[in-house]
Amino acid sequence: MITSRFPLGNVSFTDGYFSTLVGEATKQCYGVAAMAPRDMTDAVKSMVYGSDYPEKGVRVTQQNGRLVIELHIAVSYGLNISTAARSISHRVKDEVEQATGLKVARVVVSVDDVIA
Repeated sequence: MITSRFPLGNVSFTDGYFSTLVGEATKQCYGVAAMAPRDMTDAVKSMVYGSDYPEKGVRVTQQNGRLVIELHIAVSYGLNISTAARSISHRVKDEVEQATGLKVARVVVSVDDVIA
């Protein structure tokens, strides 16, 4: 849970909220074939919940009052990966800042798989 102070009070955002927000913004980007599991925990959850669930491939943490977003994705074959990663990074940052009012320090995009 990430809590932020605003002039009118504190606001707490759940991990599920950020996972859904970031995951949906990422999936809508050109070239993203799927979200990839970020660790063994995600791999086990994939077996239990099915292949697609909101937290898959997303981690959001807070450092010095700013968000750090980590994404693990699979892209389509033939895609310019560096251009796609930049595009995804900008879109996710804009969507999160617009939806929450919180500042994003960085978005780390890891391409874990290429799907033909």
